[in-house]
Amino acid sequence: MVTAYKWQFAPRFRRNAFGWKSDTPIQRIKEALTEIKAVTKKEPVLAAEGAVLFLEKVAPAIEQVDSSSGGIGSAVNRAIETLVPIIAKADVARAVREKWLDRLYKAILEDDMPYLEPMGDYWGELCASPEVASKWADDLKPTVEGIWARNSAGEHGFFRGTTACMSALYTASRYYELLMLLEKSSHKWWHERRWGAMALAAQGKRTEAIRYAEDSKGLNAPLAAIAQFCEGVLLDSGFADEAYSRYAIEGTYATTNLATFKAIAKKYPGKPKETILCDLVASQPGQEGKWFAAAKDAGFFDLAIELANRSPADPKTLVRAARDFAIKQPNFAMASGMTALQGVMRGYGYDVTGTDVLDAYEAVMEAASVMGVDAATVKADVRALIANNRAGGEFVQRALARHLSV
Repeated sequence: MVTAYKWQFAPRFRRNAFGWKSDTPIQRIKEALTEIKAVTKKEPVLAAEGAVLFLEKVAPAIEQVDSSSGGIGSAVNRAIETLVPIIAKADVARAVREKWLDRLYKAILEDDMPYLEPMGDYWGELCASPEVASKWADDLKPTVEGIWARNSAGEHGFFRGTTACMSALYTASRYYELLMLLEKSSHKWWHERRWGAMALAAQGKRTEAIRYAEDSKGLNAPLAAIAQFCEGVLLDSGFADEAYSRYAIEGTYATTNLATFKAIAKKYPGKPKETILCDLVASQPGQEGKWFAAAKDAGFFDLAIELANRSPADPKTLVRAARDFAIKQPNFAMASGMTALQGVMRGYGYDVTGTDVLDAYEAVMEAASVMGVDAATVKADVRALIANNRAGGEFVQRALARHLSV
């Protein structure tokens, strides 16, 4: 039944099926994942077979696709992250799993880009049992040792099964062998040594694991990833205060300051949010204004305004805050709007237009109305602000000329 099933994605992923542009193959990858996940609900073994088939076919199909933007690579990475659990959880005989692993390993070896390299990180999980993982470790370990021996002798070699070998050793709980193998490497790359740190942590050797990870630091080392590992070890051991003080800030990175703050607050629910925010602000001296949104989102309105006035904050962000809080927090909204106008006059932000100026002014006036402040008083304050910022005040003056002349 498995072999007779006709996957809709399969003919779309023939070798060199796609040209230079990445939009279509990314869409086809998404469609393939949707198809496989839909089958998972009713026939998990069939879905796992489909996942293996997709991972076999995807790299040859996208060889000619432009990968410079990173979009196609990210799509394949997401596919691997999605499909590995489907394959790993499938309840099949060992012989079937061995065939799947052989096919996947062959795909990794034949992938020249290499898009499938991250799959080595999941090899132990794909083995699904310590016994199968141990067998793969036995097969791969001699080659890893041979390559590293030549590297230590001044030659250069690379083996695509290196990460898979370490993942298999880890899953097989052969921790001592894993650590001894890593000692033979001529480099202290965190991508490899993290397996040794994980092995120590798995044995309950918390201090040794952290020391091992810290010893992996060096030129171009991913310091955030190392800090994140050490933080995780301490958190898992119940040492939240030590984890926070030593690694929380260095080990947490998100796309925005607000997301970073939320991530740390989520990991440390017992830590006051204001303390977390102040520590983050202190970690980036001279960039206090960039934490305005985080302070605002946490409800620390006075602190948010203080930060926006200590260093440049994006006027557009301030305008949105003024508009959103004009009725709920009029004091904060008025301060945000006035700070936004001052920021525009000082040249802060990008692509600021007259519409942004008008939005800030209207939010200030709305907040003033809620507070019962006379409109004439607010206009006088805006005129004074313009007068005190002559260099950039002309732009704001022109945008508000009709409003301020009344």
